[in-house]
Amino acid sequence: MTETDGVKSQDTPFEGGPMDGRVLPVLLGPTGHPPKTYRIPVPDAAGGPPTVLVYRRTPRGHTRRLGLVRGWKYVHDPEGLGDADRLRWPWSRPRRDNTPHGNPDDPTG
Repeated sequence: MTETDGVKSQDTPFEGGPMDGRVLPVLLGPTGHPPKTYRIPVPDAAGGPPTVLVYRRTPRGHTRRLGLVRGWKYVHDPEGLGDADRLRWPWSRPRRDNTPHGNPDDPTG
C-alpha cells in the first residue's frame, strides 16, 4: 500500500481479458478497500465510441483461522454487468431492464 498526499492506493492484480497478468495501483476508498467494479475505457481505433472493460473485485485469499480477506484482485466481467447483482434497497429506483416483457394483458407474460 502506498500513500502520496493523503491518497492511498494498493497494487491490485487483474485476471482475464486484455489486462490479464497486469498489476495496477488502484485508489482505495474511505473504508480502505478498492472499488467493487473497475471500468477501463479503451478508445476505438476507428474513432467510434470507446469500449469499456469491466472488472469485478474478488478476494485474493482468506486467512486460515478467522477467514479474513488477505487482499483483493479484479476478475474480468465479459458481459460488463458490473453492479447488476448488488444489494438494492427498497426505496432505490428500479433498474432499467431492456428485455421485452410481452403483452401486459396476457397472464403467461
